[in-house]
Amino acid sequence: MSGLVRKSFDSPEETRPFEDGKGKIDLVDLAGGAVGRGVFEPGWKWSDHVKPIAKTDSCQAAHVGYCVSGRMVVVMDDGERQEFGPGDVMIAPPGHDAWVVGDEACVLVDWQGFADYAKQ
Repeated sequence: MSGLVRKSFDSPEETRPFEDGKGKIDLVDLAGGAVGRGVFEPGWKWSDHVKPIAKTDSCQAAHVGYCVSGRMVVVMDDGERQEFGPGDVMIAPPGHDAWVVGDEACVLVDWQGFADYAKQ
């Protein structure tokens, strides 16, 4: 029996929209857990568009992801700050805020932090 698995973000098992139409998370389920593709529209900010869903002071998801396009700033609760752009691999522990930089949507693929992210 083959071990090949094919999933597509074009037909995800679940889609979770952000507040105010500022983007969404598409999830595909794999044996090792969910993989998510986040589309964060210009003007998106975690504290404005996900915090009302998460009901925490900062994002408590740990992220391991890859930036496909656009730019995003992540600021940890302790003030550490990093900007991510196309081709960057991101590791962001729990306890952060984030926002899109510029007028292009930021697209991130995340292997760790989207399973419960923005879940209503």
